[in-house]
Amino acid sequence: MADSHPGRKSFIATVGIGASALLAGCNTPKAEQVGSSAAQAVADATASVGSLSGDAQAIVASRKMSPADVTAALKTFVPLGKHDEYLMFASGGGSGQVLVLGVPSMRILKVIPVFTADSYTGWGFSDGSKSCLNDGCVGEKVITHGDTHHPALSETDGDYDGQFLFINDKVNARVAVIDLARFETTQIVKNPLMISDHGHAVTPNTEYLLETTQYAAPLGWGYVPLTPEDYKKHYRGVATYWKFSRSKGRIDQERSFAIELPPYCQDLADNGKLVSDGWSFVNSFNSELAFGTNYKGGLPAEAALSQNAADWLHIINWKAAEKLVASGAVQKKNGLSLITIAQAAQNGILFLTPEPKSPHGVDITPDGKYIAVGGKLDPHVQIFSFERIQAAIKRGGLKHDSYGIPVIPLDSSRIAQIPIGLG
Repeated sequence: MADSHPGRKSFIATVGIGASALLAGCNTPKAEQVGSSAAQAVADATASVGSLSGDAQAIVASRKMSPADVTAALKTFVPLGKHDEYLMFASGGGSGQVLVLGVPSMRILKVIPVFTADSYTGWGFSDGSKSCLNDGCVGEKVITHGDTHHPALSETDGDYDGQFLFINDKVNARVAVIDLARFETTQIVKNPLMISDHGHAVTPNTEYLLETTQYAAPLGWGYVPLTPEDYKKHYRGVATYWKFSRSKGRIDQERSFAIELPPYCQDLADNGKLVSDGWSFVNSFNSELAFGTNYKGGLPAEAALSQNAADWLHIINWKAAEKLVASGAVQKKNGLSLITIAQAAQNGILFLTPEPKSPHGVDITPDGKYIAVGGKLDPHVQIFSFERIQAAIKRGGLKHDSYGIPVIPLDSSRIAQIPIGLG
């Protein structure tokens, strides 16, 4: 968000239109208030917001507005000639676009075309925009649809700087760069290793843009039959660190790298800052290593992937990974440097710790000291301590999962569990 006070965060990134609905709905009146008489509503509103003109009182009466209704309307109203105090960048989902909304008015100020053509702006019709879209091809196939999910603003010292916005395409595993000096898409990159993504976050000084897989697949888009044995052996997740050049405003694919992950179905992600700078934290929701088999009388994916009591929070030392890539000890796959699971586990790059069942959200506190994880099918938010995680790593003696990755026990990483309900 942008406000009039220097040093505060200048923008807010949010995910989906549902978030804007939440903001606008904070002052929804109670049922009993809506049923109050119009005359009482006028009297209550006048008392709560001051003197109202005759026209205003008539509107309140005719619409049977409660005091909460009037307050909500005033909170979102921005007079002609005035600007909204904040800007919200919201993913457009299946539209493949990004929406720019004003806060508090909640008006859509601009639609930024990204992964799909837009006749109103000419995006996808001009030579320049066609070239940008074509950079996101899957092989030689031009993709004309997208599913935008998690906007990520560029940061300086762990704080939003409002220079660039990054957006991911979940259905096609692509990322895009939007220049906020022009509010235009300037680059689209297709991940050469994965077929879908979800996690999306920048490092504290926008050195890298982290993109993580959602659904496991053979690396590099190949085909392998989907059997329990083949899934465990050949299907993989990926954490890709796209190197970003701020001076050029572009992702530098040659200086980017990826880390192979087990097929645990990685989800959302965040990067540490301050004391936890250099580390990434990634959700996952398939510790079962399962997949849907309802097509042949088995469990659907939703049930098969939800049988265990906990899933795995991935803890990644990306600065150690960066050094390993720079050493030349890493092979390339499809043009991208790829650290294998074995290399990551043996070089102190990748660790696991249990997290709430089927989580959807991992966030680092502003001081970088704690990691908050919300469970979708577990009615708790769990709080992990970065200090405790580091102490457990330093002590050593950790057990390993079936892929050889060190596992930090829950009692050595978590410091609190807060019941908040499902969802």
